[in-house]
Amino acid sequence: MAVETIAPDWEFDRFDDGSQKIHLEVQLKNYSRFLEEYTSQLKGIEEALDDSIGDVWDFTLDPIALKLLPYEQSSLLELIKTDNKVLNKVITVYAALCSEVKKLKYEAETKFYNGLLYYGEGVSDTSVVEGESQVQMGRFISFLQELSCFVTRCYEVVVNIVHQLPKTESSGVHFQVVYEHLGELLVVLLTLDEIMENHGTLKDHWKMYKRMLKSVHHNPGKFSIPEEKLKPFEKLLLKLEGQLLDSMILQACVEQRFDDPGEGVAVSKNSAFAEEFAFNIRTIFTNVESKIGEPSEIDQRDKYAGVCGLFVLHFHIFRSVDKKFYKSLLDVCKKVSAVTLTSNIIWFPDTFLITKIPAAAKLMDKKSLQAIRAQRDTFLQQRAQTLAKDVQSYYVFVTSWMMKMESILSKEQKSDKLAEDLNSRCNVFVQGILYAYSISTIIKTTMNMYMSMQRPMTKTSVKALCRLVELLKAVEHTFHRRSMVVADSVSHITQQLQSQALNAIGVAKKRVISDKKYSQQRLDVLSSLVLAENALSGPSTKERRLVVSLALCVGTQLKTFKDEELPPLQLVLKKLDLISELSERVKLQCDCSFLYWHRAVFPIYLDDVYDNAVDAARIHYMFSALRDSVPSMLHAKHMESCDQLLESYDKEIMDVILNLDLLNPFKVGLKDLAHFFSLKPIRFFNRFIHIKAYVTHYLDKTFYNLTTVALHDWATYSEMRNLATQRYGLTMTEAHLPSQTLEQGLDVLEIMRNIHVFVSRYLYNLNNQIFIEKASNNKHLNTINIRHIANSIRTHGTGIMNTTVNFTYQFLRKKFYIFSQFMYDEHIKSRLIKDIRFFRETKDQSDQKYPFERAEKFNRGIRKLGITPEGQSYLDQFRQLISQIGNAMGYVRMIRSGGLHCCSSAIRFVPDLEDIVNFEELVKEEGLSEETQKAAGVLDSVLGDLTSNSAEGTEYFKMLVAVFAPEFRSAKNMHLRNFYMIVPPLTVNFVEHSISCKEKLNKKNKTGAAFTDDGFAMGVAYILKLLDQYLEFDSLHWFQAVRDKYKKEMNAVVKEQNVQSASQDEKLLQTMNLTQKRLDVYLQEFELLHFSLSSARIFFRADKTAAEETQEKKDKGVMIN
Repeated sequence: MAVETIAPDWEFDRFDDGSQKIHLEVQLKNYSRFLEEYTSQLKGIEEALDDSIGDVWDFTLDPIALKLLPYEQSSLLELIKTDNKVLNKVITVYAALCSEVKKLKYEAETKFYNGLLYYGEGVSDTSVVEGESQVQMGRFISFLQELSCFVTRCYEVVVNIVHQLPKTESSGVHFQVVYEHLGELLVVLLTLDEIMENHGTLKDHWKMYKRMLKSVHHNPGKFSIPEEKLKPFEKLLLKLEGQLLDSMILQACVEQRFDDPGEGVAVSKNSAFAEEFAFNIRTIFTNVESKIGEPSEIDQRDKYAGVCGLFVLHFHIFRSVDKKFYKSLLDVCKKVSAVTLTSNIIWFPDTFLITKIPAAAKLMDKKSLQAIRAQRDTFLQQRAQTLAKDVQSYYVFVTSWMMKMESILSKEQKSDKLAEDLNSRCNVFVQGILYAYSISTIIKTTMNMYMSMQRPMTKTSVKALCRLVELLKAVEHTFHRRSMVVADSVSHITQQLQSQALNAIGVAKKRVISDKKYSQQRLDVLSSLVLAENALSGPSTKERRLVVSLALCVGTQLKTFKDEELPPLQLVLKKLDLISELSERVKLQCDCSFLYWHRAVFPIYLDDVYDNAVDAARIHYMFSALRDSVPSMLHAKHMESCDQLLESYDKEIMDVILNLDLLNPFKVGLKDLAHFFSLKPIRFFNRFIHIKAYVTHYLDKTFYNLTTVALHDWATYSEMRNLATQRYGLTMTEAHLPSQTLEQGLDVLEIMRNIHVFVSRYLYNLNNQIFIEKASNNKHLNTINIRHIANSIRTHGTGIMNTTVNFTYQFLRKKFYIFSQFMYDEHIKSRLIKDIRFFRETKDQSDQKYPFERAEKFNRGIRKLGITPEGQSYLDQFRQLISQIGNAMGYVRMIRSGGLHCCSSAIRFVPDLEDIVNFEELVKEEGLSEETQKAAGVLDSVLGDLTSNSAEGTEYFKMLVAVFAPEFRSAKNMHLRNFYMIVPPLTVNFVEHSISCKEKLNKKNKTGAAFTDDGFAMGVAYILKLLDQYLEFDSLHWFQAVRDKYKKEMNAVVKEQNVQSASQDEKLLQTMNLTQKRLDVYLQEFELLHFSLSSARIFFRADKTAAEETQEKKDKGVMIN
């Protein structure tokens, strides 16, 4: 019986038991649940980020960026799989080489170009330290070593490509793509040459570094460097100089030995390859030449540079020149005077072709070569004239394109018109890239040519170019704003384009299959079409697109495509290239990193924005353009850190912004700057420049500071603050300074700290309670009254009052010491004792009145003792001392009045001072919280303090009398008891001084003019109280004696006038009138002093003697008990 053996590949699911279906459903349910949870999480994140998040992205804020470039995970070997093994190998080799070229190009563009270009930047010429250049070059050597390795690698790839190409020339297939890539690699080497050629700083530093190395070589021990290490290093430097710094990188590449007899490779003698090489160069040139200068131009100028490089390579390999083609290459220079290779590096094709192939240049007509060179100047002149027109036309193009973008992307896609809609989106995207390329080319070529040829640029041209920069960034920002929709569209458009390409290839494939004659070539074509189809049936990565282009080089043989079918396919593939790399292309074409080298235009641009403030919002675009150079700066290697370069650039731009010429509105007129305040914050580096916030803060700070300095101007700044809000919409911060008035005046604290200065520079008025400045450099005199003091107390609190009185006490102590010394002086004491004795002896004869003549005699007698350089006697100085003491007392009085004023204004909200409710008790009754009860208690305490303060006030005068009186009345100060006798001479001295000051008020020179000085009366009253001498002074009946004296003299003058009126002697009458007036003035002044003194005495309770006051205190004590 035969036993059935089970095969190892036997499958368990030969019969369906339903288990697989159940398992599938479970997995689908799990996946569905996961998606729901993930969606809700994303929604939560979205809501947390912003309530109003939308499809429009702000270009100044990029917390998240979308990278649309598809990434290929399969290797080239996996992608290139057909049954045709030979084809596989050929396509794989070429694809690998082209990929290598692209990688090398990317590395050069990102790393090496920028590293070289930014060398020496970020260090100002003025701040260069000796030896800094050598240090920079020392840091840069490792970078140059890397560059040397890179160049060597490029040489190897060029040789490899040249070796591979002859192997397929016999098949009749034109691998034009490979030649284009070879051209790109040669342009990389050419660009490195041009950078080196134009880099004066690098060459200078290199020379300095070599010199330094020479000095190290002579004395290596001094620098702690072993000699055996020095020689290899010197050899390395020589190698680097020969390979890189002599600008012979491309020359060395094309002069390599391409023949390798050992490997059996003979290139230079291969005429068929020479013809194939020339044919491909001509084909590429034909495609490029027809598009240069056209609206659809996109990268033809770069390809033209590649063609020139290939032509030079062809010449050096095969040593033959096609003169006609050489002339055609030069003729393009009439259309394209120069090509920007990178940033500020501009390349002149005619110079390159003449230098690299001098043999062909000799055969050319010299006049035509000169005409090409003259074309550069003509180009610049024409460009200067047409720039304004170009700006206008591009302004219209770009704005209309932006409107199309917005309308197409905002429109909902309809399923029945999906293909049409995608097609229109694709065309709009491509049109945006084309506009960006055209504008970028105009800006770069114009700016770089002006700089290279060292021609001056007009302000009009600069402004026009800056407008183009704005348009360029506007294109980029339009794409960026709609990133979400663009990202969504790109994937659909690429699928549609791939579908169109597959359809076209499918038609051609059917045509090949329908022909039954299967030759080897036909099989190659069929395999290549299948390969192209396979590559297109996946994500549109650059590797797949490269494979498609290489496959179609083979697939277009044998007329597989009709003449009318091939151009649409090529167009679709070009569009596919652009759309697949849309974000990268937009970034590349709109990159404005070249502006770093032309940043001198920025101040002119800012002036233009200021002059045309209406469209100030465009400044965002310029700052975005200036920011483009930041990523490339990160590759700088000559500094310790690239952050130093970034800081230098940041500082330079910010200095330009902050150092704009300050425009005086009174000279240049007033401009409406409101548009600047409606601008959104401008992003630059990692900061935002918010003009509105900056100006608001500046004005707030200025208004606050100036108000604190000049408090009387607060109303002016308040008006300005309101104007800023009304005119410019600025939200100003309230100053929150304590309530001020126009009469804030000097601060109590300031007076307290400098009371000795204050009492000497200010005069007191008793009746109005006001202090007036004696003299001032200004046209006005400062005054201080009760309201000023009250405002000051409100600012600092009532605690300041006691401190002020304490300071006054300290001041009075010092002044009384001087007072005591004066009274103790022998000259003064003896005269006073003499006068006291005289008055006692003669008072009965003089009707108990102190004689006026005696006081006058004392005044004159003191003057004889000597006078100061200012013409003041000792009595004048004593009078001033008493006035200062009186001023201090007047200030204390004002402090008390100000305190009462402050308290009364604070308590004015309390309805009835006699009946104030207890808030704490009310709160407890209501059963409110503990915090509320505490707050109510604090309120009761405050109200209690305010009530007591406003009702009573502190008796500061009483305190100041009580503190000094015992000392004044003590036996050791008996010399002070003579004071009452010096008061009459002092009053005479005071009146003379007062009249002199008042008379100066009517004179042109008002130095020393004054109309009040009640400090003297206050001081006399205070000292008399301290000495308890009111009765002694009153016993002199001094003011009665003065009144009698002047009335007697005035009566005598009147009698004399009556006598003389009969004789009618006019001169004598005038003299008598003047005498009468003078006597009247003196009498009035004495009367005024008498009243002031009487008023001042009331403050010190002059009605009571010290004994009476003591008795009163005792009586009060008995009553209390």
